[in-house]
Amino acid sequence: MKHISRHFVRRTLVGVCAGVLALSAMAQDFRIGFVNTDRIFREASIAKAAQSKLEAEFSKREKEIDAIGNQLKTASERFERDAPTLSETQRGTRQRQLVEQDREFQRKRREFQEDLNVRKNEELQAVLERANRVIKQVAEAEKYDLVIQEAVYINPKHDITEKVITGLNNAK
Repeated sequence: MKHISRHFVRRTLVGVCAGVLALSAMAQDFRIGFVNTDRIFREASIAKAAQSKLEAEFSKREKEIDAIGNQLKTASERFERDAPTLSETQRGTRQRQLVEQDREFQRKRREFQEDLNVRKNEELQAVLERANRVIKQVAEAEKYDLVIQEAVYINPKHDITEKVITGLNNAK
């Protein structure tokens, strides 16, 4: 009985060792890459161009809203200063005007922010689509099996972000 069990144990041990060696060989061939999307959005020339485009598109409107905000602040300060000398009716009228102006200002600022966010998302999506094409090209050229864009921790040797940024900057 001891002879059979030793033979069985040897066979099982050889099988397990062969399996471990096979998994180890597969793991060595399995290549993982990591891309830092935030870095692409900050450093790639197309991302910077998208940001400049948004600033140009929305700067005039932002200045107009800032001017309205400054006018409202000045009117509010003037009201605070003049309030003690105004009649009850005048004070109520000016206060209602200020409340209405503030509502209008808040509405315009909210609409501006919503429009800006929609356009920003459109521009970032276009950058991301181009980045994903470059990521795929890098992955195929360098034989990566998996490329991830978010991770809790990544060994820097797996970071291919610089290659992707270079690819994006060189693509026209």
